[in-house]
Amino acid sequence: GLIGVAIVTAVCHGLAHPVPGVGIAVPVFVPPLVTAAVAILLSRRYAAPLAYISGSLGTLIGADLLNLDKLQGLGAPVASIGGAGTFDGVFLTGILAVLLAGLVVGRAPVN
Repeated sequence: GLIGVAIVTAVCHGLAHPVPGVGIAVPVFVPPLVTAAVAILLSRRYAAPLAYISGSLGTLIGADLLNLDKLQGLGAPVASIGGAGTFDGVFLTGILAVLLAGLVVGRAPVN
């Protein structure tokens, strides 16, 4: 779990960029694709929950928490962790990564 979060955090931190008046923005589809791939590679059996956890936490940490120093110069009246441009990134990464991982891996056999 921590490896997945660390990888997604690094990718999201590299992709996040400040947008004046809005906050920190993240591309829409790259983080979910990376998250799904990482989750599938790390654990095919638990790919969906790993994708959700890695995607949500990795995006939140990589895009918001590691960019706190850039928030002052954005001109946004309020700093919201996980809000503004990053909310879409956190939400979409978590949900889309689960869907992608579930589609690729399929249903796990019941023992």
